[in-house]
Amino acid sequence: MRVDLFDFELPPEAIALRPADPRERARLLVVRPGSEPEFTDATVGDLPGLLRPGDALVFNDTRVIPAELQGVRVRDGNPVAVAFNLIERASADRWRAFARPGKRLKLGDRVRFGEEGRACLLGEVWAGVVAKGEDGIVDLAFDYAGPDLDRAIHAVGNMPLPPYISAKRKADERDVSDYQTIFAREEGAVAAPTAGLHFTPEMMARLDEAGVERHFVTLHVGAGTFLPVKVEDTADHVMHFESGHLSAATAERLNAARAGGGRIIAVGTTSLRILESACDESGRLSAFSGATDIFITPGRTVRSVDALMTNFHLPRSTLFMLVAAFSGLDRMRAAYAHAIATGYRFYSYGDASLIFPEAP
Repeated sequence: MRVDLFDFELPPEAIALRPADPRERARLLVVRPGSEPEFTDATVGDLPGLLRPGDALVFNDTRVIPAELQGVRVRDGNPVAVAFNLIERASADRWRAFARPGKRLKLGDRVRFGEEGRACLLGEVWAGVVAKGEDGIVDLAFDYAGPDLDRAIHAVGNMPLPPYISAKRKADERDVSDYQTIFAREEGAVAAPTAGLHFTPEMMARLDEAGVERHFVTLHVGAGTFLPVKVEDTADHVMHFESGHLSAATAERLNAARAGGGRIIAVGTTSLRILESACDESGRLSAFSGATDIFITPGRTVRSVDALMTNFHLPRSTLFMLVAAFSGLDRMRAAYAHAIATGYRFYSYGDASLIFPEAP
């Protein structure tokens, strides 16, 4: 399909720079094909009343690492500031990263992170530039590896806010909790599963009282989720890989919930992608562990879930293509137009939608 079909105009002021407080006060646009009205304005706090006993929410329990690093390139005695966002781990001591500005770097450059003159785990980390690719992507070989490198990154890194937020403000202490779900436990993501950011302990308790099941999968969100689609046709786009896990026990519990008349509701496109990677043609789930580059566009039937809760996404993004595949391109273009016209907040810290597909 033509990528320009997934384009739309978004006012800059619609981009949320902070989350709702409390989180469940975020607005929720309910999209029900074939109903009247087709769009219903609600809040995330209304979710327990929108679901039924026996329904199963599926959350992504990945944990975001402090993947934004502020560094100083040292060459010929001339220090120059360079920022990095880690994308994916290449080996025990290497990470692939976006460099800003990447043109300041050459192969063999040494980069210092943290405070000069302090021991590594107290604040100083060194890495060398060992590869350069397109669009500012570089490979960094650190002087430490494995768990030592993990601890060092935690010592010097910051929360990796998406570029549409970080371009307007720096990450701060609030983001340490704001950009992490309350159920995050499996460390490895470099971006948050943002639909899960809306949930609070109080909200989870109310879902329990409503008889809604909760289940967890893991998909370590990569920075590729923010990459624009630069080709003219979706068939030419190369999707990024992300690693994930669905246990056999969770797969069977979800199959049982559906067999008993419950609906499976993915909380976030990340949860949906791991479930869809783990299901067969009938929608039955099995254990899954490994990497997936699943690319869901209109024309592909989503079989693993019956509804999707997700935030509002970028124009021309793979995530907007996914919601268009789930509920129809024309319908989602209309839903986004409604959201923009009525003041919904977009992207990672923005409002949410609860989307249902066409009835079979």
